[in-house]
Amino acid sequence: MLTQNSLIAELETALQSGTLDKRIASMRRVTDLFLNSATHLNDEQVELFDTILVQLAERMQTKALSELSQRLAPVRNAPIGVVQHLARHNDISVAEPILSKSERLTTADLIEIAKKKGHAHLLAISSRPLLVEAITDTLLEHGNNEVFCKLAQNSGAAFSKTGFESLTERAKNNEMLAERVGQRADLPQHLLHDLVAKATHAVRIKLLATAPAELHAEIKGVLAVISDQVMHESRAESRDIKSAQKFVLDLRQRNQLDESVLSDLAKKCELEKLGAALALMTSMQIELIDHVMHTANYGGLLVVCKAAGLTWATVDIILTHRFPDHPIAFRDLDQAKADYFYLAKPTAIRLLGYWKTQQEFSPA
Repeated sequence: MLTQNSLIAELETALQSGTLDKRIASMRRVTDLFLNSATHLNDEQVELFDTILVQLAERMQTKALSELSQRLAPVRNAPIGVVQHLARHNDISVAEPILSKSERLTTADLIEIAKKKGHAHLLAISSRPLLVEAITDTLLEHGNNEVFCKLAQNSGAAFSKTGFESLTERAKNNEMLAERVGQRADLPQHLLHDLVAKATHAVRIKLLATAPAELHAEIKGVLAVISDQVMHESRAESRDIKSAQKFVLDLRQRNQLDESVLSDLAKKCELEKLGAALALMTSMQIELIDHVMHTANYGGLLVVCKAAGLTWATVDIILTHRFPDHPIAFRDLDQAKADYFYLAKPTAIRLLGYWKTQQEFSPA
């Protein structure tokens, strides 16, 4: 390794030469020397390299500084002065490697940079492997939607109570953010409930499809509570059953009561008419079919559909659309399909006959 005198001589030659190429060559040479012996250097030796690199960096163009940043970012004892210089550089191609990876930056450094720099710098900080609450609070205070999404996706980011509240509040109007926040295992349960309750149909389906195993049951539980509330409100409203029955009777008289009609009614969420049609096709009481249609558990509905002779394509549409605010999970839909093909039509008809004879019914 070069001695202190030879390193300083290298610096003096580079600075006095006046040529950019000479300075770049010297910086690479000094950086190589440092990286080749970094693990064996004491603090005084690292400080010497720091002095040399800082002076060279102050006279370098962006491309060379970006290269230096990429090389120093993973080094645990990288010269602190040059790291600080690179992290605060206005050009994100220079600052990004240090901001996203360097262990030499303190919490205070990162908070200061987050407060003073633009969103590109905040985005780089947001991708760090570990982020404490004080940093994420600052990033959420000053960041845009892209920063929020990056943080929500970062499993190594810790959030304060205020931070989680900020995330969920912003997620109400941002589907991508809602999906990512809803997948966090550390999201407080009451905020998960609030997020799912206000999420769009598309986001709920994505959450059910992509949430980790430990969250899937909890999300389904939240949706079940919401579904019960929706169904209770729906039952409290006056529903024109007689009009629905007349509608489907007219269709049958015109020989137009077929599966395409049922599919269309399901897509429009006209459950009264759909229930009246199934009651007519299975010769069942409208009250029983109404009960089945508005029950979260889909087992009874499969029996009714099988007894009516419906194809799976139609049943798929009915299950998918009957509760817009309580989407069925993809894995549950797959299980329903397997159950439907396993269920024989004669068995379904016998089950309906049994339910018909019961004064109180609650098909599974």
